[in-house]
Amino acid sequence: MAEVYVITGGSGGMGKAIAELVGKKGTVLLADISEERLEQTKQELAEKGITDVYYQTVDITDKTNVKALADKATSLGTLKSIIHTAGLSPTMASSERITKVNLVGTGIVLDEFIKLAEPGTVAVCISSMSGHFVPKQGPYTEVLKNPLADNMVETMEQMAKGDPGAAYSLSKLGVLLIIEDQAWAWGQKGARIVSVSPGTIDTPMGRQESSQQAQMKVMLDNTPLQREGEPSEIATAVEFLISDAASYITGTDLRVDGGTTANMAKLQS
Repeated sequence: MAEVYVITGGSGGMGKAIAELVGKKGTVLLADISEERLEQTKQELAEKGITDVYYQTVDITDKTNVKALADKATSLGTLKSIIHTAGLSPTMASSERITKVNLVGTGIVLDEFIKLAEPGTVAVCISSMSGHFVPKQGPYTEVLKNPLADNMVETMEQMAKGDPGAAYSLSKLGVLLIIEDQAWAWGQKGARIVSVSPGTIDTPMGRQESSQQAQMKVMLDNTPLQREGEPSEIATAVEFLISDAASYITGTDLRVDGGTTANMAKLQS
């Protein structure tokens, strides 16, 4: 059977870059909220010789939608990887919506796709360097580990105080904590689960943030490599993590941020 690579946020900058690489290895199933953007992405990939591509419109905060995506993946072959890039940044939505998409949506995706996991399957979730700027230990820690708990959104609204930036950072820390927390469950199926934390990346979402937030400029100014990252640099990191070369890597995060997190920590010390 074909090996299937499911990519949420598949029409975004990172999603497309990842699809270009994994599309050379097996069947790609793109998921996103916009059918128009998905169709355009499929055409762009076809022009680059990536033709074994399917897509499905999905709202990752809707359990029925995500179940339908998992069913579609099953119909196409064996799940090799679920690569979860879908998410919202601070300028894109309210704090409540950011929590729903970035945190609850991640919980829903992982809850559904672990059912398809088998030996060799890898789940990759995109976090952010912002998740590393929040202390791991706090009143939010146990809350973040349980994204499908009752009243999750309401609890997070109280903690974020309605601030989209705070909700974003907490939600991305949540991704890091969820990855660690679920490593055992995925391992019981012979599968792995990891995350990638991008820094300032040259994507439409990244450009929107950098143009509207002075904080993004500060971080870029303090990036040791003195430049933005490219979507392809996230894609190659993901390609490594889902390969057999990374077969003993699970329950952890890979920062692909040009050294920003390390240098910001140094500046704050």
